[in-house]
Amino acid sequence: MADKRNIFLIGPMGAGKSTIGRQLASALHLEFFDSDTEIERRTGADISWVFELEGEEGFRDREEKMISELTEHNGIVLATGGGSILSKENRSKLAARGVVVYLQTNIDKQVARTQRDKRRPLIANADNPREVLENLAEERDPLYEEIADIVIQTNEQSAKVVANEIIEKLGL
Repeated sequence: MADKRNIFLIGPMGAGKSTIGRQLASALHLEFFDSDTEIERRTGADISWVFELEGEEGFRDREEKMISELTEHNGIVLATGGGSILSKENRSKLAARGVVVYLQTNIDKQVARTQRDKRRPLIANADNPREVLENLAEERDPLYEEIADIVIQTNEQSAKVVANEIIEKLGL
C-alpha cells in the first residue's frame, strides 16, 4: 500500500474480525492490531475480568482511549470490538482515519462461532445467547452501516477468501 492507509474492521462478535484482520495484514504487509487484545495486554487482565470489575461503561472508556490511540497509527489493520461503534467518538475516528470494512454475518453463524467462547462477557452467562445477539444486532447494525466504506459477508467464506475480497474491493 503506497500511501499506507489504515483498514479498520468492524462488525459483530463472531464475524471474524481478528482472524480476517491477521490474514489481511499479512497479505498487505501491514501491522495488525486487535483493540480487545491491546486492552488485555495493557491491563494484564482479560476482557471479561475488566467487564466484571469496571462494568461495561469502564470497559467502553478503555476501549475509546485504545481506539483513539491505535487509529493514529499509519498503515495498520485494526480489528475492533463489536461494541466499539457505540461510541460516537470511535465512529468519528474510525471513519476519518482509515477505510472502514463492515464484516457482516448472520445470527446463526454468530451463535455457532461464539457458543464455546467464555471470553465474551455480553453472552458468556446469558440464558439465551441468540436473543442477546439479536438485540445487539438490532442496536448496532445501523451504526456499522453508518460508517462502513465496504460491506462484506463472512458467513460461508474462509478468512483468506474474505481478506482477498477486501483487497480486491480496495483496488490493491
